[in-house]
Amino acid sequence: MQDQPPTPDPDPTPAPPREAPEATASPEATAPAEALAPPETPTPAPTLFTWDFATNPYPAYAWLREHAPVHRTRLPSGVEAWLVTRYADARQALADPRLSKNPAHHDEPAHAKGKTGIPGERKADLMTHLLNIDPPDHTRLRRLVSKAFTPRRVAEFAPRVQELADGLIDRFAAHGSADLIHEFAFPLPIYAICDLLGVPREDQDDFRDWAGMMIRHGKGPRGGVARSVKKMRAYLADLIHRKRLALPAEPTPGEDLISGLIRASDHGEHLTENEAAAMAFILLFAGFETTVNLIGNGTYALLTHPGQRDRLQRSLAAGERGLLETGVEELLRYDGPVELTTWRFATRPLALGGQDIAAGDPVLVVLAAADRDPERFADPDTLDLARRDNQHLGYGHGIHYCLGAPLARLEGQTALATLLTRLPDLQLDADPAELRWRGGLIMRGLRTLPVRFTPPPNPTPDPTPNLTPGSTPGSTPDPGSTPDPDPSRTPAPPPSPSP
Repeated sequence: MQDQPPTPDPDPTPAPPREAPEATASPEATAPAEALAPPETPTPAPTLFTWDFATNPYPAYAWLREHAPVHRTRLPSGVEAWLVTRYADARQALADPRLSKNPAHHDEPAHAKGKTGIPGERKADLMTHLLNIDPPDHTRLRRLVSKAFTPRRVAEFAPRVQELADGLIDRFAAHGSADLIHEFAFPLPIYAICDLLGVPREDQDDFRDWAGMMIRHGKGPRGGVARSVKKMRAYLADLIHRKRLALPAEPTPGEDLISGLIRASDHGEHLTENEAAAMAFILLFAGFETTVNLIGNGTYALLTHPGQRDRLQRSLAAGERGLLETGVEELLRYDGPVELTTWRFATRPLALGGQDIAAGDPVLVVLAAADRDPERFADPDTLDLARRDNQHLGYGHGIHYCLGAPLARLEGQTALATLLTRLPDLQLDADPAELRWRGGLIMRGLRTLPVRFTPPPNPTPDPTPNLTPGSTPGSTPDPGSTPDPDPSRTPAPPPSPSP
């Protein structure tokens, strides 16, 4: 059936009511009733980056938008940075050339050395990627990478993404229950991005293990993230060298992305092997965790908003895709996978949102706050899959707009449509209050998402779909299987290419 635009939702599902931060009691508050009422006590500033905050940061972000839209704070790592929370200010900051992506502009004190960016990327010599550079190098590298990472290439990859989604569901469909993070949202983008980049199937288990360590953000052995980054760097350097030696003179149909990176040129200027390794690393790494969280957060939002979920299922059953497409954009706005952007550093003194930013100061744009700004979005705390006026910032803005947005959209739409179609009575199998969100700074995602459903008729139990040789059901490492440490010791999680 030809796609039809969805009809307006007559009853979008509102978010659960949020309690405002509790005001501090004043001595006058206990005065006798006949006394004059004291002046209203200002609502105290919320505490940021605690576990309660991680569960639901939106009330705190609403306070910041109203009272301190550009707010200087000390992060759990000890680094002091400015948080930008209003949509207009966020959009300005994302496109402001005075805010550099190059960490060399950070006026970092001794206690902050090496505490920005991806753990281990400096020691692994992986700094020359799109998240860390400015024009003209950024312009050159992005143009080269774009030639090997086009929407057409992503569209040609759609059947493989569908095959992966079906194969992963086949693994647990007979059981009637699953942890969708561990068994679906985590492995799908790993296998997809490995295939797209051209990582041989026999090596993909290693990448899955390294990614599992990275997404745990410090919950594994001390230094485990940096060691995984180092191992991935060494592997990519060797793989790029081998592919360069074997690269045919002319591209072949369906050529993988790493081969495309090697082949890509601009006025006769090729990517160096170090640049290619750094770019492959960030495309693999950032293109993985954002999608884990998009699928996990999006499924959770649908399961806790049954009216919206039912409407999407009816639309899919009718063969329409319009609501699926606008719905994924709304899920990115409502509770997206990237909470804060990656780092920016002021190259000169500037004013932003009424605050003076000094040269060298770090700036973090809070996408989760900007995308719920009532000055930009009507009913911002309401999930409305049919929302049309939805220029969210989930993929960033300006020259650093997410290069992998077409792949993220494809994977998100495919994953959600396949889940809701094949498991139509999918339900949350836990009290929402008991679910834990991963600690960290940049990303926002669930550690686990237990669900239950009616097994499909005559399912084949525990098949071995065409994922990767040697993979076995349940072999994917659980990204949230170990207890979180004290958040003050949790390193900032790896960034996304979105901003």
